[in-house]
Amino acid sequence: MPHTLLEHARAARGFMPDDEGLVLRDLATRRAPHGPLLEVGSYCGKSALYLADGVRESGAPAVVFAVDHHRGSEENQAGWEHHDPTLVDADLGVMDTMPVFRRTIHDAGVEDVVVAIVGQSTTVSAHWRTPLSLLFIDGGHAEVHAQNDYSGWAPWVMPEGLLLIHDVFPDPADGGRPPYEVYLRALAGGAFEEIDVRGSLRVLRRTSGEAGSPVG
Repeated sequence: MPHTLLEHARAARGFMPDDEGLVLRDLATRRAPHGPLLEVGSYCGKSALYLADGVRESGAPAVVFAVDHHRGSEENQAGWEHHDPTLVDADLGVMDTMPVFRRTIHDAGVEDVVVAIVGQSTTVSAHWRTPLSLLFIDGGHAEVHAQNDYSGWAPWVMPEGLLLIHDVFPDPADGGRPPYEVYLRALAGGAFEEIDVRGSLRVLRRTSGEAGSPVG
């Protein structure tokens, strides 16, 4: 029997635990009828497949925009814990996850659902003008990158739309602080309320303001 899309998601390279991935899938199913979804930080396509599976399940003509420069975040570089030497371009000597991402999306049969946007998050968000039904932030975890991802993309979440933040660890012993600080900023700004927690994944809903308006 051919692999299901969910099986492709589970088998893909990446760091998304299955229980959190299933939350992505379920929320994508719920939100796809309301508009496009966007993730910041795609790596090799694992989370994109969970989101795509939800879109397919919904039957809505929505797409998942996958924003990534595909040069790897800080923790993916040589000498760091999550470095994968097979993802280094041998000629350039730099990370390049784009070929693996494209193959992952192709093999899962979702090239019509997942739209890759290759570039710096700040560059792309500066030109973005489309309301989002769901935003998943899982990009670089350095303070500047995490805060910029929130500043650039969170304003485009539509009313009642969802903001998902990954790798949120209240205890510093469990992981880096920047995603947690972004999570606190989102709550303090008043535009979002928390509606669910699953592992390191936080799910917030936009309760005030229109897409494109400030979120704090």
